[in-house]
Amino acid sequence: MSDPCEPRSFLFATWEGGGSVAPALTVARKLIERGHRVRVMSDSCNRLEAEAVGATFIPWTRAPSRIDRSRDTDVFRDWEVDTPQEQILRVIDCIMAGPSLAYAQDIVEELTREPPHLVVSSEMLFGVMIGCEAIGQRFALLTCNVSLFPMQGVPPLGPGLVPPSSAEELELHKTIEVANLEMFNMGLPAVNEARAYFGLPLLGSVTDQLLPAERLLLGTSRAFDFAPADLPRHIQYVGPQLDDPAWAETWNSPWSPDDSRPLVLVSFSTTYQAHAEVLQTLMDSLAMLPVRVLVTLGGAITFDELVPPANCHLVHSAPHNQVMEQAAIVITHGGHGTVTRALCYQKPLIVVPHGRDQNDNAARVVARGAGLKMDASSSAAAFTQAINELLTNPAYSVAACLLGEKVAQEVKRSPVVSEIEALTLCPPGWTNRTAA
Repeated sequence: MSDPCEPRSFLFATWEGGGSVAPALTVARKLIERGHRVRVMSDSCNRLEAEAVGATFIPWTRAPSRIDRSRDTDVFRDWEVDTPQEQILRVIDCIMAGPSLAYAQDIVEELTREPPHLVVSSEMLFGVMIGCEAIGQRFALLTCNVSLFPMQGVPPLGPGLVPPSSAEELELHKTIEVANLEMFNMGLPAVNEARAYFGLPLLGSVTDQLLPAERLLLGTSRAFDFAPADLPRHIQYVGPQLDDPAWAETWNSPWSPDDSRPLVLVSFSTTYQAHAEVLQTLMDSLAMLPVRVLVTLGGAITFDELVPPANCHLVHSAPHNQVMEQAAIVITHGGHGTVTRALCYQKPLIVVPHGRDQNDNAARVVARGAGLKMDASSSAAAFTQAINELLTNPAYSVAACLLGEKVAQEVKRSPVVSEIEALTLCPPGWTNRTAA
């Protein structure tokens, strides 16, 4: 990497959504190591993580600001609804669009106090974008997943689709894309209310709120995603950003060094998704196999909700970058960070989606032969069979190695810092959003 440009000031805006925080802080850490000054605005519970990377922390005051990661403080409680559509609407209403005015007021107050060279925001915070636009503050968007919004050539998010192979499938994708846009636009009244407050013109679609961004930085791997051959110039894949969170506890294996049983890592969401039952079923299935099992609870599930078998060890957390190196396979809900990290370590996966973007991550794993997708309601016997398949069929390991090598290279060679630095050195609006 070239020498850093003259020190700049950056403000990162994110929210406590499980996997939404660590990628932003990974990029913040990289910028700080290059000599830049970084502030982080997020939920109060993210203070220690932000300060651990050397950033200055500012909590949201009007916008939602969780004091901890427990299920009691969860903002949108998407486990209470039954369908993926209802889950998405909860997120739109409680985070993305509903509190737009509150996020906008918070960000404007901080930007007025101390303007940065660039704001880097989660693409899910429309209010931050509105606040930046209102006062002419340049900003870029950073995702912690594949694109939530329609991207030409990429299957629409939600059901876990693969690229279409027929005219009928293409038509289905178009129908789902239209339905997704209609769902996002359920948040349009709140977005436009915030825009009106700041004297900005009203929008016809919430996705138009993305247009003032200087860059959309996709924090995922091109090799992992169903990436199109050509991208608009303002969209850039920058690879997964995968630092372990500061709250991850030190892990020392409870097993003897000469224990040759393969290690199975079971890691589900760090936010509550009513997943205690499936964790118990998985542990029951693994009790029948000659394996060691490490289950990381992440604060979402408590120890007293589970009864681990003799070959299973429960921990609140563990550094995945250490554990995955030793694991034979990874079983997960399908969060983007866990999936792409497992691939970086070339580990085959069993993905058990519970909603959000998890079906889509599972589809990308299965399409490349790097693992299996299982339903959360699967029986212990079905899980045992799937785990045996992954442990004994080398095809999954070969596929995970092939895909994982590519993902790991994108992580290693991520252009995220140079992309962000470049935005502070070029005139506003330098990207041509109409060109491929």
